[in-house]
Amino acid sequence: MLDVLRNDALGKLILRLAVGGLILLHGIAKLLDPSTLGWIENLLANYGLPSWLAYGVLIGEVLAPVMAILGWRTRLAGLLMAGNMLVAVILVHTGELFRLGDSGGWALELQGMFLFSALALVFLGSGRMAMRPD
Repeated sequence: MLDVLRNDALGKLILRLAVGGLILLHGIAKLLDPSTLGWIENLLANYGLPSWLAYGVLIGEVLAPVMAILGWRTRLAGLLMAGNMLVAVILVHTGELFRLGDSGGWALELQGMFLFSALALVFLGSGRMAMRPD
């Protein structure tokens, strides 16, 4: 019975679909509301960075999640999503790094879950149930 539960390929598929699908929703929201990209451009400019870097969020929140969902270049997709989340934490959430939320959990638990799940994809790869297994 326990052998049925030992399915690395299915576990990797579930991880790819979960992290890719959930991050993709954030990317779609940015595509539907372009003012969000303007907000990111202003934030980058305040840090002295070129505002065109804001469009990199579309790589991390649209392209990379689609790659992960399909299982095409999954390790690269995980790296892009993790990098995107790291930049988001540094630019927007640094003040919350050592805070707890109202419910007692880490204030950045969503960002942390995205970051560490994407890193897991970097190390695990796509599994067999993928467009291009690695």
